[in-house]
Amino acid sequence: MDPEWIPPEVDSQRPSVARVYDFLLGGDHNFASDRDLATGLLRVEPQARELAQANRAFLRRAVRAIAESGVDQFVDIGSGIPTQGNVHEVAQGVNPDARVVYVDNDDVAVAHSRTILAGNDRAEVIQADMRRPREILADDGVTALIDFTRPVAFLLVAALHLVKPEEDPASIVAALRDAGVPGSHLVISHLTHEAEPGKTAAIGKLYDRATSPAVARSHAEILRFFDGWELLDPGLVYVPVWRPDGEVDDKPERFLMFGGVGRR
Repeated sequence: MDPEWIPPEVDSQRPSVARVYDFLLGGDHNFASDRDLATGLLRVEPQARELAQANRAFLRRAVRAIAESGVDQFVDIGSGIPTQGNVHEVAQGVNPDARVVYVDNDDVAVAHSRTILAGNDRAEVIQADMRRPREILADDGVTALIDFTRPVAFLLVAALHLVKPEEDPASIVAALRDAGVPGSHLVISHLTHEAEPGKTAAIGKLYDRATSPAVARSHAEILRFFDGWELLDPGLVYVPVWRPDGEVDDKPERFLMFGGVGRR
């Protein structure tokens, strides 16, 4: 990593979930500690890179579908380190006037995002913790771009499984739901233990060393996050199955992630 991209407050010795994900997606904004954890993850799940790519592809398809439905405001919470096919690129590819706010608490993710977004007056990044959604909704960087009297798409892609049960992930979604007017959307992808409980338990133990945990949940538990939202077809499914661009994988459960899109 180029030293000029590294904020001085970054702890390079502790793996960051954002930087591990960056490594799996082929990025170079990560440290040795992140690569060590990712190497352990690849031992547990040799297809981890493919899984990360599938999750990212789900994000792009969901954003494109929402933008094509007419929504032009997006708040991407737990956005991570920018990579190819970012939300603003997809949304603004459909509608050049689309507005996007990225939210992350990782210093490297925020610093890199600010560089990528320089000169784009319809995209912003703020540093905030998803566990405090009301602070996010009231942030000046959010309210400068997002008009909450109009429909908004809230994205929690590979985010809620980083929140422990005692931190009440359902309250995060409820706060976003209450802030959204009819026509707003919610996008969630989430790690599940339903197909491979032993594998996801091992992933959880690895992530105990990182800045955030990895809490796998059941289909029913993830589905409850959509309370108050109408799930769009095809519902809450393994991420490759959600409106695929091409052929459907014959074993979508191997991707270990459910994804869905709700509409108010």
